[in-house]
Amino acid sequence: MRSRRPPLIPGTGTLVNAATVLVGSALGVALGHRLPERTRDLVTDGLGLVTLLIAGTSAMEVLSPDLAELVGPSAPMLVVLGSVLLGGIVGSLLRLEQRVEQLGGWVQARLTRGEAGPARQRFVEGFVVSSLVFCTGPLTILGSLSDGLGNGAEQLYLKAALDGFAAIAFAASFGWGVAASVLTVLVLQGSLTLVGVAVGDVLPAGHLAAVTATGGVLLVGVALRLLRLREIAVADLLPAVLVAPVLAQVVACLR
Repeated sequence: MRSRRPPLIPGTGTLVNAATVLVGSALGVALGHRLPERTRDLVTDGLGLVTLLIAGTSAMEVLSPDLAELVGPSAPMLVVLGSVLLGGIVGSLLRLEQRVEQLGGWVQARLTRGEAGPARQRFVEGFVVSSLVFCTGPLTILGSLSDGLGNGAEQLYLKAALDGFAAIAFAASFGWGVAASVLTVLVLQGSLTLVGVAVGDVLPAGHLAAVTATGGVLLVGVALRLLRLREIAVADLLPAVLVAPVLAQVVACLR
């Protein structure tokens, strides 16, 4: 008779994810001081390119058959566009980008005893960029919901491994601001895990595809920031991830 694994407490995946970010950040800071600025800039460029690759693969979910079946073959692109526009309007009115930067500055002041100038800007940029990269991917949403539903935290364990390696590279360039992003990971993924405990079911495939495609578009904005091409206020666009499944359902009902 096959033995069954005891169920893990919901939230275990998020705690593991936070631990890998902290460990990766510590390793990155230790390596970063030994690397010349040109090498750290090159590492950031490499992360930008890889983030762009991840963004592209996520955004391709706009072609998902499940999404097309839900909203119709001609509507998926409009759903993503509408989600980004509506989410951007909401985020801009709420000034999310400004609030995230203020949070990063507050954390920096508490952890680094009020350093100012370039050091502060580097800390805040590391906090903002890392928070966005670690929290806008599809694994954040689906993994946290699945963990809360008691379906296992395997997806968050995979995300934890990816985030740990990314934290090494980020911290080599941005320093301890990357470690501070663990606060965002704990709050967001913890909240989604609690949602999973409450709702009792995961998003249908079509709705998840809308979330994934929209999240991919947001990650393009993160990549452009990392590549120093344009400072897009990606945090202001974060509500788009919440708008996407709602808008997909609205379109489905109007068909």
